Amino acid sequence: MVGLGRMGGNMARRLMRGGHGVVAHATDPEAVRQLAREGARGAMSLDELVERLAPPRAVWVMVPAGAPTEQVVTDLGKRMAPGDVIIDGGNSYYKDDVRRAGTLRGHGIHYVDVGTSGGIWGLERGYCLMIGGDPDAVARLDPVFRALAPGLGTVPQTPGREGLDGTAEQGYLHCGPVGAGHFVKMIHNGIEYGLMQAYAEGFDILLNARSPDLPTTNAS
Repeated sequence: MVGLGRMGGNMARRLMRGGHGVVAHATDPEAVRQLAREGARGAMSLDELVERLAPPRAVWVMVPAGAPTEQVVTDLGKRMAPGDVIIDGGNSYYKDDVRRAGTLRGHGIHYVDVGTSGGIWGLERGYCLMIGGDPDAVARLDPVFRALAPGLGTVPQTPGREGLDGTAEQGYLHCGPVGAGHFVKMIHNGIEYGLMQAYAEGFDILLNARSPDLPTTNAS
């Protein structure tokens, strides 16, 4: 796990709870030391992180989208080997995923994009994961996705879906090729933020319904 902020740190903790070994790296040394005290293997550099992982490696990048993610993926690509996989769990633009995957493919390195939803509550509730990437690489990572996802929990299954295959009801889904994961997360965010805006406007109308600034009309 590269990036041990509010989500990355708790994702590493959830993975450890699920029985996975985690090598953890961040630019903040104290964040690395804290996770090491909780059972992870700390790495103070990307070189050390890659060295501590047994091939074929899987490195999950959980840093801010844009330049920070671009830099980390580029730096990892110079250090990793054919058969390894880089996972971007941030909010990258899906076309950037396609471009990065093409570059890494030339070195035999897999790239998987994962739209990740769960926030600071994900440690206990799990993370909903929208996944894009090569089917073989995604299948190899299934135990990781399963450990991070919410699972069925105690919620009754939707009637009529009990016998269906797939992982959607577990809280994670392979959405398609590289870029598909972050594309679906983009739609997810658009719906979420649009709904929040609608709520906000509705509450604003209720709050200011008796405002003297509102025009008055005479009902006939």
